[in-house]
Amino acid sequence: LSGLDPAQPYFQGTPPEVRLDKSDADFVDIIHTDSAPTIPNLGFGMSPAIGHIDFYPNGGEQMPGCGKNPVSQIVDLDGIWEGTRDFVACNHLRSYKYYSDSIVYPDGFLGYPCASYDLFQSGNCFPCPEEGCPNMGHYADKFKDKYKNDFVKLYLNTGEARDFPLWRYKVTVTLSGKSKIKGYVNVALYGSDGNTKQYQITKGTLKPDNTYTAYIDAEVNVGEVTKVKFLWNNNWINPTFPKLGAATITVEAGETR
Repeated sequence: LSGLDPAQPYFQGTPPEVRLDKSDADFVDIIHTDSAPTIPNLGFGMSPAIGHIDFYPNGGEQMPGCGKNPVSQIVDLDGIWEGTRDFVACNHLRSYKYYSDSIVYPDGFLGYPCASYDLFQSGNCFPCPEEGCPNMGHYADKFKDKYKNDFVKLYLNTGEARDFPLWRYKVTVTLSGKSKIKGYVNVALYGSDGNTKQYQITKGTLKPDNTYTAYIDAEVNVGEVTKVKFLWNNNWINPTFPKLGAATITVEAGETR
């Protein structure tokens, strides 16, 4: 049984026989997309973990792309009817959009087991455990024999619009050069299955021999990394033409460790 943002009003905090519960089927997976409190946030979905595995994309409360102004929502690509509904209940309705995208992306929507969304965001629950990360949505049942007893909370980030799945990478850059400068460092990944756009690894003071780490949620699963593009820029014209390079760049894919 897949619960697509099970309802909060009248159901949260009620006995299991009243609401969706892991006892309702051999395997119950839940996607929480609108679990902010109903008052004052008008959250339609419940926040407690109630299935065998519970996914909290983007933390489960506010979905990216749902903060757009109402006019742009209503003249959305999906047409006026869907746009109007999205304006009223955008976070709540993201659950079925993620689910339908998951059918097309069997390797997408990896949920990382973690104690909280903040810990996930800061990289504490990276990479996937040895047994792998469950896929949110249609293919969650690949994990139905792995999680039987405890409640398992899984976190991931998604895109703002279709296509929604993102793939998480840890990128570590050690700089080389003569002097420290102010600016930013960007990295793009190239691989056997595609290339990503540029992602900012750090900005501010850039010091040679220092190591900078960022977790990026890329719009492409690049497969085997074949090359990495490293770019840096300082924020103003510097007459001394400072030089900066990357001594090493390490890329770790969350899925395959």
